[in-house]
Amino acid sequence: MATNVVFGLLRMAVLAVAVAPGPIVGYDIATVATYVWLGQGLMSVVVLYADKHLAERIRNGDVVVDLYRPWHLQRALFADDLGRTGYAVLVRLVPPVAFGALFFPFRWPDVSAVPLFVVSTLLAVTVSFGMRFMVNAITFWLLDNRGVHSLYTVTTWLLCGLSVPLTFFPDWAKPILWSTPFPAMLQAPIDVFLEHGSPWPILANQAFWAVTVFVAGHVLLGRAVHKVVVQGG
Repeated sequence: MATNVVFGLLRMAVLAVAVAPGPIVGYDIATVATYVWLGQGLMSVVVLYADKHLAERIRNGDVVVDLYRPWHLQRALFADDLGRTGYAVLVRLVPPVAFGALFFPFRWPDVSAVPLFVVSTLLAVTVSFGMRFMVNAITFWLLDNRGVHSLYTVTTWLLCGLSVPLTFFPDWAKPILWSTPFPAMLQAPIDVFLEHGSPWPILANQAFWAVTVFVAGHVLLGRAVHKVVVQGG
């Protein structure tokens, strides 16, 4: 949490200097502060990096035990991730947002936008899980996914809106960015919270990617376990 706050202060300093002469595409000091501290909290709720738990179980063969259990592996891991999300909201989202709201100008949404923000955050978690699941499932073929893991993390942090708001990108790049699942993981819930435009196109985009990556992961898992060979066995 301390590291999270320190990096939030660093990001706040850089972006505050950028908007000090005047607002940039609707981002003033209060909007920047909200974007930074909400992003610092959401990055741990949504998880903007590919965890390696499933990949490690695939690599050492323990995944065979998981596949024998009376559950669907993808749905079981998703349920586990939702439990992690609930815990992360309390210990990783609330504290940095409270810190930012206490020490910086903060832009709170209208009360009617709060339920939409909750829905957007749940969709962001679903998209993130679907992407992380596929990155891990690739280990069925590669046996070591560290390269894919690193590439995914760098790409996600750049294209999801964590480094800078996606509205800072050139106009020609914005439609391209929003045609990928990455903005649905972070920029989308932040935009809903800040009430940047109508929330319904944002939620529709997130819902599309949530279904798409979940179905893609289901197909990928089906192909992977069609014939599983355990090393040494």
